Amino acid sequence: MKRRWIKVTTITTVILAGVGIAADRVAVHYAEQEAVSLVQEKYGYGSGSTDGFTHVDIHGFPFLTQAASRDFDHVTVTAGSFTLNTSANAAGDYLNVQELSLDLHGVSATSFTARRAEANLVTGHLTLSYKDLSGVITRLLGKGGALTVSPAPGTSHGQETRLQITGTWDGRPLKTTGTLLAQGNEIQVAAPDIATTPYAWRVALPQNTGFTTARTTSSGVDLELTGHQVILGTS
Repeated sequence: MKRRWIKVTTITTVILAGVGIAADRVAVHYAEQEAVSLVQEKYGYGSGSTDGFTHVDIHGFPFLTQAASRDFDHVTVTAGSFTLNTSANAAGDYLNVQELSLDLHGVSATSFTARRAEANLVTGHLTLSYKDLSGVITRLLGKGGALTVSPAPGTSHGQETRLQITGTWDGRPLKTTGTLLAQGNEIQVAAPDIATTPYAWRVALPQNTGFTTARTTSSGVDLELTGHQVILGTS
């Protein structure tokens, strides 16, 4: 009889644990979907393209314990294939963001369904492909032919990196050097030999977050960003 009760107790404990885990996973999935809606509404990530996407992952277990305290150790936001327009709203100025990722540490929410939260630290990066940069440069600066953007010889300097622009421009072969500067929430591309003024795109970033480094890679330009005491959602 004693063994039977031990067996029953063990089975009951396992079932209850399974139910608890399932409930926790359902709750975190709901919270993540709500967070996606708020991120898209506030910052526009994942919009402007049929391929646009936004994902929010709330890390740590159990989620319900974090939700009860309204404190979350680690939350990640990943978005991509959304477009930016220049502040001048020039024709053909749309620039596709390949990926934006944000790592939020020490997140405090005012309530479970809060439209405002704060993070002690945010780090992340934004990636622009050479294909997308080539497209927007061709639309904005091209004269009679496609222009191709690639890494330029030389090293990056902090928030600025060098770009090589080649192709046909105004009926002649072109090979010139431009720059991409990332400061605050703004990306600025300049090509002095073919444009008198630079073009600038603003990225909707959480308050107190900004770009810190720009560098070219084999596939595109990677912009690192960071922020402290970051305000998320409504201000």
